[in-house]
Amino acid sequence: MAITYANPLTEYEGKKVLVTGGTKGMGEAIAKRFASAGATVLTTARSMPTDLADPNLFVQADLSTKEGVEKVVQAVKDRFGSIDIVVNNVGGNNTPPGGFLAASDEHWIESLNWNLLAAVRLDRGLIPLMLEQGKGVIIHISSIQRVLPLIESTIPYAAAKAALSNYSKSLSKEFSPKGIRVNRVSPGFIQTTAADAMMENIAQVTGSFESALQSVMDALGGIPIGRPGYPEEVGELVAFLASDRAASITGAEYVIDGGTVPTL
Repeated sequence: MAITYANPLTEYEGKKVLVTGGTKGMGEAIAKRFASAGATVLTTARSMPTDLADPNLFVQADLSTKEGVEKVVQAVKDRFGSIDIVVNNVGGNNTPPGGFLAASDEHWIESLNWNLLAAVRLDRGLIPLMLEQGKGVIIHISSIQRVLPLIESTIPYAAAKAALSNYSKSLSKEFSPKGIRVNRVSPGFIQTTAADAMMENIAQVTGSFESALQSVMDALGGIPIGRPGYPEEVGELVAFLASDRAASITGAEYVIDGGTVPTL
């Protein structure tokens, strides 16, 4: 049987997409990729950007809180009425260096709220809309740190991302038979503007941006392709997984790390 697909440049026309944390870094690249193919994209962030093209397509909310998630869910219902694609991108790490003993209960709770419970609460609020229409796509942005934690400062973050991957797999098994595909993407070191700012700080010690970049790659055990990934590359992967071209892919995890993880 011959299968034809929509043009990748216009395949999201008429689609309603939510990208959390969609105003910077990977989230911004993902949102722009969907929009460039015709989607109407709603984004969220804790801070209001100064360069919003359409304020009606942005929700200012802290998704680490139950109230913030409820605000976004209500905005989707009010502005879209339904939802086709949800990209759970929001997350982060605020644990100080110093290993396990440096992480307090508050750091653990914060990591779980940002990197796991934000997605759980959002999915719980939006899956009913997908069930009503009999289809939808959910993509969770995990991290290679779920299998490659940096013990100096990311133990809570890595544990939360491991839990996110486990949760995402469970969700796919329950809802794929009902038309909702659920996949996850695990980036490695991605060269965002925030990463560049970190390199500039490190460069004050190492002497140059290039040496700072190399020191971070070395700390990860090296990146075989010789460079970090780019946000736009993550955007392309997410756009593919959300498309009809990936209609048979669900419950899967795709690593985009330049070969950083050294094991199967």
